[in-house]
Amino acid sequence: MASASRATPDKLPAWQALKQHADELKGVHLKTLFGSESSRWTHFTRHEAGLTLDLSKQRWDDDTLEHLLALAHDAGVPSAIDALLSGKRVNVSENRPALHTALRLPADATLNVEGEDIVAGVQESLAQMERLVCRLHAGQWRGATGKPIRHVVNLGVGGSDLGPLMVTHALADYRPDNIHPVEVHFASTMDGSQLADYLGRLNPETTLFVLSSKSFTTIDTLSNANTARDWLLGRLTQHSDFVSAPPVSAELIVRQHFIGVSASPEKMSEWGIAPDHQLKFWEWVGGRYSLWGTIGLPIALVVGMTHFRALLAGAHAMDRHFSEAPMEDNLPVLLALAGIWNVNFLDIRAHSILPYDGRLEYFAAYLEQLEMESNGKSVTRQGQAVNYSTCPVLWGQLGPNAQHAFYQLLHQGTQSVVCDFIAPLKRYDEVEDPDTRRHLKAQHRLALANCFAQSRVLMLGDDALEDDGPRPEHKRYRGNQPSTTVLLDKLTPTTLGALIALYEHKVFVQAVIWDINPFDQWGVELGKQIATDTQGIIDGQGDITRMDASSRGLIEAFWAAEQDG
Repeated sequence: MASASRATPDKLPAWQALKQHADELKGVHLKTLFGSESSRWTHFTRHEAGLTLDLSKQRWDDDTLEHLLALAHDAGVPSAIDALLSGKRVNVSENRPALHTALRLPADATLNVEGEDIVAGVQESLAQMERLVCRLHAGQWRGATGKPIRHVVNLGVGGSDLGPLMVTHALADYRPDNIHPVEVHFASTMDGSQLADYLGRLNPETTLFVLSSKSFTTIDTLSNANTARDWLLGRLTQHSDFVSAPPVSAELIVRQHFIGVSASPEKMSEWGIAPDHQLKFWEWVGGRYSLWGTIGLPIALVVGMTHFRALLAGAHAMDRHFSEAPMEDNLPVLLALAGIWNVNFLDIRAHSILPYDGRLEYFAAYLEQLEMESNGKSVTRQGQAVNYSTCPVLWGQLGPNAQHAFYQLLHQGTQSVVCDFIAPLKRYDEVEDPDTRRHLKAQHRLALANCFAQSRVLMLGDDALEDDGPRPEHKRYRGNQPSTTVLLDKLTPTTLGALIALYEHKVFVQAVIWDINPFDQWGVELGKQIATDTQGIIDGQGDITRMDASSRGLIEAFWAAEQDG
């Protein structure tokens, strides 16, 4: 990454030039920028890896981009990209590489990191995952009572849940034919509400659990896992409703009904997971960047390994583009620079993610973690407090639903919000029935019309409407709200992989410019530590008098509720 002795970004010459430029451009409306640049679409749009990135509706001009590219050079972005992809120790607080991109390298590639070619190990882990997937898809994985597994419940939280959940939902159309049916479910909440629903509906004889935890100490996941294990043991060793033959052993139940995915094989073994049912995870992969490896087991179970490898190939195509393309044509770099411009120079601190395709229902939630856990930092890589804004607040949901929810604020609220609109250009070509295909394609055109219309009116405001005479103030729209549109040629495993990698690399570039480390999450770790201490006090094993008045009152309210029965 950039030199440890570099100036903070706000002291760089390009930053100062951007501040002056922003003062000059702040009063210019987006409609004016479009009116003065007939080639604006061509100039601010790029296409790569099945994606079209339209940045023409950002509140910038040619000079802005020139200054931003100078800032990226001053901040050392080109050398930082090389450091990331070559396996340098870019995670400075934990002194290790961040090699999620290595998980999607082709099998014939090599990547020597500190004297070791890590590609072979990655490919071995994928091969082991494929063997497990093939057993389940062939109906050959049988539970302790001999019945084939029909349901797989993924127990994970954060990146071990959000990534696989998002991708399996997005690619549900790509389920392979002619396989033993296996349904995949997700349980992440520590309160047990999701898991309780599955335990009430699923047959323990045909249910398999995947414990996904990098450290294998995550209390959310282990609390669900312990409950699931007790449920299986109670049902399969005691109740004749499920076991017609003599009761099976606890060891066999745990062996046949649990798979572990972790960087701590000794902890998996201690919990009881059989060595050949353990999938490897590496310390140099952050949880929110982990869906490309064995954490992606639920994805492979839903779409099959062929489509899973296509997902990896799409991400790798974006990796190559990120590595090789000049910065002025580099999609992740340009997307990152638009964000820097909005946050640091236009003072826009809110960012909404708005997919116009129901299959991308969980994409906003996925990006919330990716961006805010990565770049929600307030100290530099050298440990100094920053005096400039870093990550904006991200939120979003499906665009057609959001139109009937929070778009009112976007169009007529008092603060600026930058929006990312995401949609596929083609859909429903594979529907066999002609009438159904025609109707569904009409609905897709309707979704695209709404997507394009919303970004247009956010940009132009009242000028997007035909002149129908004076309007009262409550029917006025100021416009001038910046947005980005990302179009997928078609939503496939390959283009989805490229889309996710686009945002991953955007986050990295912004972190380089802000001089922060996007690969740790000490704020999350602090919350875990304090929660463990608080749990001890709730359980009567700590000193409640050292708690603040509010926390003490909340705990005592819980104790009172327990006593009331």
